[in-house]
Amino acid sequence: MKYLPTIPRTARRVTAVIATASAAGLIAASAAGSSGAVLASDTARTTAAAVPACTADDLGAWVAISQSDGAAGSIFYPLQFTNLSRHACAMRGFPGVSAVDRNGHQLGSPAGWDHTRPVRTVVLAPGATAHDILRYGDVEVATAPRCHPVSSMLELRVFPPGQRHATFAAFNVEACSHAGPVYLDVTPVQAGVGTRNG
Repeated sequence: MKYLPTIPRTARRVTAVIATASAAGLIAASAAGSSGAVLASDTARTTAAAVPACTADDLGAWVAISQSDGAAGSIFYPLQFTNLSRHACAMRGFPGVSAVDRNGHQLGSPAGWDHTRPVRTVVLAPGATAHDILRYGDVEVATAPRCHPVSSMLELRVFPPGQRHATFAAFNVEACSHAGPVYLDVTPVQAGVGTRNG
């Protein structure tokens, strides 16, 4: 299957996400009022089991660049998931994330999984947003001997937890061109809009 250029697709998805998030008041949400998604705790997993899993077609993915936070050679960004469908859907666990170039070729190794946060089931109503935290290791990209950095990265390919089809999120940073160093990590999906505080 031929990989089509991603900019028009990404632009359409970003426009839909921004429109949905703006309508729901999510873009300007503060940390105190950013719940956005309904969390089904582990005690309510039987209820959540009746809700279908979120697919790539259900979701718009976007990186909250303005909410980045850096520490010790890494920059942390909320990677947001907005439910663009007309039905509730559920997410649980880690998304699959990798950087891709304009031709859809993966750049470097896929993101690792950061287990510092608990795994929970998140139920997203239509228009609601959940997030995980994406760590970008700028030091690994700049110094790892097997990285061979390139600045041609245009977006992230994002597989919702348990899914085999991806959505895409614009994210233009320098990336490793060779597999080896793991310069991206993600946490499990969490409820609500991600902010600088998590």
